[in-house]
Amino acid sequence: MKFMILTDLHGKKSAIEWINAVIVKEKIDCVLFLGDAVAVPSPKEDSAAMIGMIDCKRVLAIPGNIDARDLPQILDTVSENMHGVGKDVDGIYIAGFGGSNPTIFGTPSEFSEEEIFEKLDSISKEGMILMVHAPAYGINDIIPSGISVGSKSVLEIAKKYKPKAVLSGHIHESFGRQDIDGTIYVNPGPAMDGRYAIMETDGDSIDIKVYGPLD
Repeated sequence: MKFMILTDLHGKKSAIEWINAVIVKEKIDCVLFLGDAVAVPSPKEDSAAMIGMIDCKRVLAIPGNIDARDLPQILDTVSENMHGVGKDVDGIYIAGFGGSNPTIFGTPSEFSEEEIFEKLDSISKEGMILMVHAPAYGINDIIPSGISVGSKSVLEIAKKYKPKAVLSGHIHESFGRQDIDGTIYVNPGPAMDGRYAIMETDGDSIDIKVYGPLD
């Protein structure tokens, strides 16, 4: 199965054209959208409208920290809501949780570390694909000042369940792939800058490649 991984569109409608072109060119089966459909805190309908422009037969989505806290209530109208949800996708177990751990900005969809752990722990399985907005602490989470701002609960869940992959966004500057203790950690980088990743898996083996705007 072939997945396109997208995050942090931040309201850039012009990005939809190249996204949909990649979906066709690469014969993508499913898009995993990791949140922040809008640029500033906005009504849930604005985020849903952006996600609804992604033209793929299957789109699984979670909110980002800037998306409205009640976005999951209508995500199923434009995609498949994965916020606090775990499901089998053609033999591949995927668990998701959107928003982020607390930030200095007080954005709409922030959760305590305790809540993040509790919600993820209840839906996680060993060997899953984990889709989150906030990265695991210390991995793909370095802001320009050099500080790690990822979620310690996401890291704890990854250590406990040893997922095949942890897919995140949120930190625009810290995109890329890291392979740690048998888990692939990927932040594709913001789609608003032309960045994305492609994941191919047969349920056992998995490979993920990260692409920039010139690739």
